[in-house]
Parts: sequence; structure tokens; C-alpha cells
Amino acid sequence: MQALISVSDKSGVLDFARELHALGIKLLSTGGTAQLLTEAGLPVTEVADHTGFPEMLDGRVKTLHPKIHGGLLARRDLPAHMAALGEHGIETIDLLVVNLYPFEATVARPGCSLEDAIENIDIGGPAMVRSAAKNWKDVAVLTDASQYPQVLQELKQQGAVSTATKFALSVAAFNRISNYDAAISDYLSSLQPDGKRHEYPAQSNARFVKLQDLRYGENPHQTAAFYRDLHPAPGSLVTAQQLQGKELSYNNIADADAAWECVKSFDTPACVIVKHANPCGVALGAGAAEAYSKAFKTDPTSAFGGIIAFNCELDATAAQLVAKQFVEVLIAPSFTPEALLVFAAKANTRVLQIALPPGGARPWDQGRNAQDFKRVGSGLLIQTADNRALQRSELKIATTVQPSASQLDDLLFAWTVAKYVKSNAIVFCGGGMTLGVGAGQMSRIDSARIASIKAENAGLSLKGSAVASDAFFPFRDGLDVVCEAGATCVIQPGGSVRDEEVIAAANERGIAMVLTGVRHFRH
Repeated sequence: MQALISVSDKSGVLDFARELHALGIKLLSTGGTAQLLTEAGLPVTEVADHTGFPEMLDGRVKTLHPKIHGGLLARRDLPAHMAALGEHGIETIDLLVVNLYPFEATVARPGCSLEDAIENIDIGGPAMVRSAAKNWKDVAVLTDASQYPQVLQELKQQGAVSTATKFALSVAAFNRISNYDAAISDYLSSLQPDGKRHEYPAQSNARFVKLQDLRYGENPHQTAAFYRDLHPAPGSLVTAQQLQGKELSYNNIADADAAWECVKSFDTPACVIVKHANPCGVALGAGAAEAYSKAFKTDPTSAFGGIIAFNCELDATAAQLVAKQFVEVLIAPSFTPEALLVFAAKANTRVLQIALPPGGARPWDQGRNAQDFKRVGSGLLIQTADNRALQRSELKIATTVQPSASQLDDLLFAWTVAKYVKSNAIVFCGGGMTLGVGAGQMSRIDSARIASIKAENAGLSLKGSAVASDAFFPFRDGLDVVCEAGATCVIQPGGSVRDEEVIAAANERGIAMVLTGVRHFRH
């Protein structure tokens, strides 16, 4: 048995090669890898000596040779193939260990030049990987150090790599080549004539890895699966560890993401309750229990069967409160053993643990998607994700009445919540909790009325409340509705041709109005 080892990332390769040698497997290698093995005292044949043809063109050509590809591609079960190898003095290669030039890491470096990028496009490596992967029944191809232990175990136990493992390695190899080529395409097709990179390349090559098949999609007649980014960000939903409960459904995952993205926007203990992709209750508190109690008060009816997310550890006190209602999914960065014991009695509740991004809940771009995608008929819309964080210093007070410090706190809280409510969004808040949420209406006035009705149904007063609108008020009528409901301060983007009319209405009613200059449509 013969193995060809040619790796850019040499992590673990020396120990792996030692094990192969101990098993009596002959070693072939190239360049720096061959030098590493030789210096370690392992008997290794340089590819140039094996082929009888020296490396050339600064290493651009070294493995592109019939003695390499013939040894990889020959089918052992076809006499004609084996006869051809014998005629030309070609030995079979039974194990290929290759990882590719670090193209992705190279182009990710600031100031990477086109020349550097081009020189890190591997040619021989992908060619060998494709040859070995195509002939997977006869050749085991390893493209990542994480694959070494499994292959060694099988070689030691049964003297060969199993058919199932060889096929899995082949699939992984083709996936690696696909991702590698896509990265090259993304980079090169983003280059502009002046050498700068365009934010949106001429061809988009999305790469996702399947995590699981789902029982069905948004509705039972739809099929579905759950995928993650090739390199998921820390603190994102796909990094969740499910501690207990039934399998997550399509809607569970979508709503859990909405809840988690919202709750990690706050840097003090917070609770978010989501139902049908909209927050129906959000609150801050001294701890998880207080935050939950306040969030639940906003809309107890909608909270039934909802998704509940915390950005702080869930303890037994909070767990006992949450356990009083039916909850589909419960999310937190950590749980005390006592809290988990509370939910152990509710076996169907899906409990997810997700570590917050490094540095806590902020900065906003930690653990968030850089881009958003939306499918349209035979097409795709791509945009930068709405990760805009609003600073207190950016607020513009547009009215004669100035908001107090506590009102500014409530306005910023309401503004953060409104960002995660489907448009048109109107959010009433007070004392660090939502009081009424109006979501997804065609008319902003209707959203305001619905928010008021919900507050009334929950027995919550809107007197002295703060209101956030995700987009400007096109007319004063929407402002009049929230004022009549009891609001005394409003935060909105501004930018309407009737801003002066709306600001005049706020002055007339004696309320404070703050403009952000930022809109948060969410469709």
C-alpha cells in the first residue's frame, strides 16, 4: 500500500505519517512535506524521484504527471487498467492526503494583492483530490486533519479503509473542492478594474452545510432542511446545543432566531418572547426572573406556545416562572442545574444553550449575519444585514419639549425592539418593558391601534409611555393615535416630506419627539 502526502497545513501530519509507516505503508511526498518527514527520520520518496520529472515553474508543476494520476485513477477491478499501469511502470496510490493552498486565508488578509491571490490558487492539489475522489472505491482521500484518526483506526483494526468511509471521504473531498473553487470565483468576480473589491461579486456562490432534515416546512405539505454557514459566527443560532426536548421544527428555528437576535441586542439582563416571528413581549430586569415577568405581562395570550430567549443565565427562580406556561423553545447562554431540573419534567420543551458572542451581547456585528438573502422568482436579493446600532449621541430632538433621561432610556429600548418587529411596526414601552406591540400591518395607523388594543387587553396603561415607529409617520394621524393612547414621547426616523407637519403636531400635543435618521423596515 502506498500513500501520497502533500499538505499546506501540516497540523498532525507528522504523527499520521509515522502511524502509516508503522503499518508498512510506503510514503510519497512533495516539497516542504517531504522535508518535514525526512527530518523526522521517516523513509519518504520525493514525487520528483517517483515520476522522474523535476518540479518546475516555481513549484507550479510537480504532481501533474501520469505516474501520479494513473496511480490514483486506475480501477483495480479492471484488468485493462492494471495492465496499462504495468506497461508504463506506474504504481498504485491507495491513500491520498492533501489539503490545499490557503487561498481563503490569503484573500482574507488586509492588503492582499491580486498576485498573492493568484499564487495561492492550487492546481495540482485539486487535480489529485478529484482523481482520488472519483476513484473512491480504490483510493481513500483525506482533505482535513480531522479525518486522520478514523482512517488510522480502520487501517489498524481491519488493514484497510472501509467502503463506507472511503465514500464519505470522497464526498467530503468534492465538497472541499467545490468550496475552494467558489471562494476563488467570489474573489475574482468581485474585483473591479481599479483593483478594489466590489461588495457584491458578479457571481454569488453561497455555501451551506446541512445540519438536519426537518419533519416538514412552514406547513406540513412542505419539505425542509436546516443548513448552516460554512464558517458560522460565534453566538449565532446554528451554534446552539439542544439540551432536551423534541426535534426542532422549521417554524421553531425561524422564531428562535428572531428571539435570539433580538435578546442579544441588549447588554443588561433581558427576556424576549416571540410568536410567529414577532416579539410579543420584551423587557429588561435585574435578572432573568424579573425580565421574564415583565415581558410576559405585555401579551400573556400571545406568549402561550411562544419562543422565550434570555441573554443571561436562567436560574431556578426564573425557570419555575417560565414553566407555568406552555413554551415551545427556551433559549439562554447558560442554565443552572436547578433550572434544568425544572424543565426535565417538561420533556417536550426544546431547551437550547447558545454562548453569547465574544465580549457579551455587543458589539452588534458579533455573531450576526453580514448579509441577508431573500428568494424571489428564479432570483435572489442580497443585502447587508440590518446591523446598524443607534448611539444616544446620534439622536436629534425635534420638538420644543425635551425628553428626560428616563424617557430617552425607554425610547432607545423601544427603538431596539421595533427593529425586530415586522413592518409596519409600532411599539409602546415604559420602565424597560414593552406595553403594546403592533406588527405587520399595511397601515401604520392600524399598527398603532393594534398596539393600543393589546395593551388594553393585557391591562397595561399607556399613560406616559414611549413609542417607537420603525419608519417615519407619513401624516400626523399616526402620531395623533399614539398620543391619544397616552404616549408622551416618540422616536422615529424622520425623513418624510411632511416631517414639519408631524413635528408641529407633536409640539401641539406637548410631547417629545426624537429623530434617528435611520429606518428599520423588516419584511
